[in-house]
Amino acid sequence: MSGVPQQADALAAALQQSRARTLALMDAWCHALPSLSVPERASLNLPLWEWGHVGWFQTWWIGRNPQRGLGLRCSPDHPRTPSAVAGADALYDSSTVAPASRWSLALPGLHAVRAELARGLAQTLDLLEQAAQRGHDLYCWQLVLVHEDMHQEAALYMAQALDLPMGTAADVEREVQPPPPSPRRRRASVAAQTLHMGQEAVAGRLCFDNECGPHERGVPAVEIDLQPVSWGEYLDFVQATGHRVPSVVQGQGGRWRMRHFGQWRDLDLSEPASYLSAADAQAWCDWAGRALPTEAQWECAALGLPDFQWGWVWEWTASTFE
Repeated sequence: MSGVPQQADALAAALQQSRARTLALMDAWCHALPSLSVPERASLNLPLWEWGHVGWFQTWWIGRNPQRGLGLRCSPDHPRTPSAVAGADALYDSSTVAPASRWSLALPGLHAVRAELARGLAQTLDLLEQAAQRGHDLYCWQLVLVHEDMHQEAALYMAQALDLPMGTAADVEREVQPPPPSPRRRRASVAAQTLHMGQEAVAGRLCFDNECGPHERGVPAVEIDLQPVSWGEYLDFVQATGHRVPSVVQGQGGRWRMRHFGQWRDLDLSEPASYLSAADAQAWCDWAGRALPTEAQWECAALGLPDFQWGWVWEWTASTFE
């Protein structure tokens, strides 16, 4: 466990950076929507619930977790110590609090949520230092970090869905830019192989429960595009077929624009196409003579092709979630 102190230093920095990003998004939400009231939809959550849940999740796995140093050997359902927030488990436990019920909960106010986020992070960092000194497994700290990052993504897609003017805070979604696309669509072959899907639960390596249960999957040879479909390619299909465009895209006089956090901006035709449904993706494939890859084919490409570009947008596959 000689690398634990170095890993802990990196985790501490990442946890603080992630929290700064969460707070910046909170400020942007409060500025764009002072009431913090959003319509009841399956794709949305109340902002106050989201932020309170982030704080609850962190203390559930760190501050209130007597087994936090066991990593993946921690029993998820073992008894936790009491919460600093009265009734927190009944408010924020996403495994028991149904999404539709969250609009009727008596949630703590913004000031109380901010205070709990600050208290919980300070406790998390203090316990991280102690865990590193004792050589404990740091999996639980990794888990709360990626969980908070996930909810920042949710804050952005919810703001976009509500057409909120997020200002410069929206730039956090564009911190990592995709490499410039090739002027012509490049393809590569993936050899037939047996893919080891899923992960073994190994101390010190982050994985989610739905990535466990490793198994072998035979994958036939396939040819695959090395980059996502660009807006230019997708709009060629739209103009050729009359297929609808997403509601956030508008074309007029040969000029295409996208609605981006409350403002129209010129659409960069080299960017990966987004806001497309599975039916949209399949329709483009049918027109272009392509086929959506299965999850296993996509994973073989991501693991085995150095020039395979992924991670810039969510991508559709032909196979369902198993």
